[in-house]
Amino acid sequence: MAGTPSKKRKHPGPKKQPARGNPQKPHQARDPRAVQPATTSDWIAAARLRTLPLAVTPILIGTGAAMLVVDQFHWVIALFCLIVSVALQIGVNYANDYSDGIRGTDDRRVGPARLTASRKASPRAVLSAALLFFGIAAVAGLAITIRTQQWWLIAVGVVCIVAAWFYTGGKRPYGYYGLGEVMVFVFFGLVATLGTTWVQALSLPQEAWFGAVAAGLLACAVLLANNLRDIDQDRAAGKRTLTVLIGRTATRWLFSIFVLAPFGIAIFLALFYPIAWLTLLVLLAALPAILIVWTYRDPRELVVALGLTSLTSVAYGAFLLWAFIG
Repeated sequence: MAGTPSKKRKHPGPKKQPARGNPQKPHQARDPRAVQPATTSDWIAAARLRTLPLAVTPILIGTGAAMLVVDQFHWVIALFCLIVSVALQIGVNYANDYSDGIRGTDDRRVGPARLTASRKASPRAVLSAALLFFGIAAVAGLAITIRTQQWWLIAVGVVCIVAAWFYTGGKRPYGYYGLGEVMVFVFFGLVATLGTTWVQALSLPQEAWFGAVAAGLLACAVLLANNLRDIDQDRAAGKRTLTVLIGRTATRWLFSIFVLAPFGIAIFLALFYPIAWLTLLVLLAALPAILIVWTYRDPRELVVALGLTSLTSVAYGAFLLWAFIG
């Protein structure tokens, strides 16, 4: 009697985990020993020096507007305002490096490599750097509060740090939902400029408001240039920046408006402060940035546009300061 062949049981294999991070980047096993640890220059580059002029511009404009009221230069308060602004800018840059890196958003970058994504530094080290600079901003802000006795500024400082963190941090970062430009305009335009004026003059003249709007628009233009460069990888990684939502052409138009509108404000201010006409010289940097945004072929060219727009911002702020105090 022939035996019946036994049926082999098929055991289901382990379930495949869904891919995380950027779906365009194939998974590759990396040898940790092949990655060189971050050098000092890597850490400096991760601070994104091209964006730091945006932290200086509102301090220049806000200080100039304050001197219209008090006719006195409170250089210690102005210096501490600058420390707060620059420290917050560096802190948010490191926080973005950390948050985007652990999500995989920065796995396929066009611009300079980030510390977390490149594994040159551990996520914990990058997070610690962000917290360090947030701490520096908090201490400098507390010093301003004690000096001016404006205790409500503590609440403003807390809101600024929370907003800096949740730009790309947390479960639902607002930078991933097209709100980055709105928050940049509010905090690196209105809050930074008007706050600088208030702590020095305890008043907010209309010049401070005009300058705050101009500073905010130029800061938004820098962010647009950055997001236009990263549009493809952001879209693939599910990061819905304003640029991803409205597309390249609309972003180009919006960038041009954000860059040129501050010069319309400067022309209006020049009717009362003639030195403000000199801000038109800054178009020598602004117009090439607009040209690059409209004609670029390689996304890396937008790094130059970003740098030119940052230069436009700080030069614009310097001329407005001169106009207000001259």
